[in-house]
This record gives sequence, structure tokens and C-alpha cells, in this order.
Amino acid sequence: MTDIKTQFDPILRKTISAKKQVAVIPVGSIEQHGPHLPVSTDSDIVTEVAKKISEKNGYLLLPTLNYGVSYEHAPFFNLSIRESTLRTVLTDLCSSLLSNNIKKVFIINGHHGNLKPIKNLDVKLKKISKNKLKVFSLSYWHFMQREFDHAGFVETSLMLAISKNVKMNLAKKGLITDGMTKQQIAKIGKLANQSFPKATKNGIWGDPTKATKREGQVILAEIVKNLGKKCQTCLTEHSS
Repeated sequence: MTDIKTQFDPILRKTISAKKQVAVIPVGSIEQHGPHLPVSTDSDIVTEVAKKISEKNGYLLLPTLNYGVSYEHAPFFNLSIRESTLRTVLTDLCSSLLSNNIKKVFIINGHHGNLKPIKNLDVKLKKISKNKLKVFSLSYWHFMQREFDHAGFVETSLMLAISKNVKMNLAKKGLITDGMTKQQIAKIGKLANQSFPKATKNGIWGDPTKATKREGQVILAEIVKNLGKKCQTCLTEHSS
């Protein structure tokens, strides 16, 4: 792995010229995660996932984009950018990577609200670059068997595995969907996309109270294994 932000220009250019490089851009958010997790949770988790993927597969790791689309969390705290802004920033970054002769890029997403702006970004960039640039957008939670949550068991366990900035004594149950039909969950999910507080009341989707560091390590290892394989498969299937 090459962590771009720690590099020096001559060495970095030499590294890029010596071998075809693959870049990774982690994208997170700054938003409420209940009273027990920091507002940087999404960014913290996706940064760790991207780092481990980059270490495993020998990629270039870019600094995390810490701001995402989180307006749905208002009036709880969030620092949000518009969908068009995120799309533009990612487009500019990928185009800039291409100008540095880096033609393959993974965007690793850590926040649900970023799904729409990164959708079909690969098609747009393929057109802009005249087929020179290959971009793959992947959300890390699609590579674990557990149901994703927000400040619930999964995210809290992951944070316990990677950070000391967790206050388990403040953890409280949030929206529990056990026993709900798929239709009911879909309906409340639609409401959450509009207003997360209205859907969950306390800003938590799931139950973080039984989260553990050990479980977080297991989930993280599963994500890294599955996502790492997917990245390599993407490169193999789209090799030129």
C-alpha cells in the first residue's frame, strides 16, 4: 500500500511510473450517531476498511472525503454537502488521478446517503475520459452478512474494534425492526431517507447495547476479505 498523503513528489511519481497503479478513495460523512458514537463514525469505519483493502491488494490510498450527504439527520447534527457537490468532487478527483496516469479507481463508500451521488459515476467518467478511466463504486456494508444499521450493533461493534472513542455507558436501543414485515421496514426506511429522527426517534437504527470489540473484529475481517476479493475481480473482469 502507498498512503498518498504521506508521500514525497519524486518518489510518488517514480512509484506511479514503475507500475500501473490502482487508487482508492474512501467516502464517509459527518453526522450524528446517537449519544455513544462520534459524528465521524462513517468516515472512521470506511477509512479503516479502505486502508486494509489497500494494504491487502497494494493500492494507492487517498485521504478520506469526510463530508457526505446527510441532510436527513436534521435537526440532529450533520455537516452535509449537496449530492451534486459530492459528485463533482469525485469526478474532479478521478479526472486528476487520470492526469497523473492512474487509470483505475475504487470509490469505497461508508454512508448510505452517498449512494445516489455515486451511482453511475463510472459511466460518466468513462465518457469524460474517452474510455481511459475505470471507476468502481462499492459500499462496504454490502460485503457482510449482517443487516446494516445506524449506530446499532454492527456500527458500534466496528467502532469498538477500531477506536477508543466510544461511550458504551451511553448506548441505548433505537428502532428495532424485528417482527416487522418487509413492507413495514421498506416504509419506515423511506421515511428515514426523508427524516432519520422521525423514523428512529433517538437517531439510532438497531440495538448497540450488546456490541463488542471482538464481534467488530469479526465483521471487519469479513468485510475486508469479501470486498478485497470483489476489488480484484473488478480489475480482472475489466482489464485492458
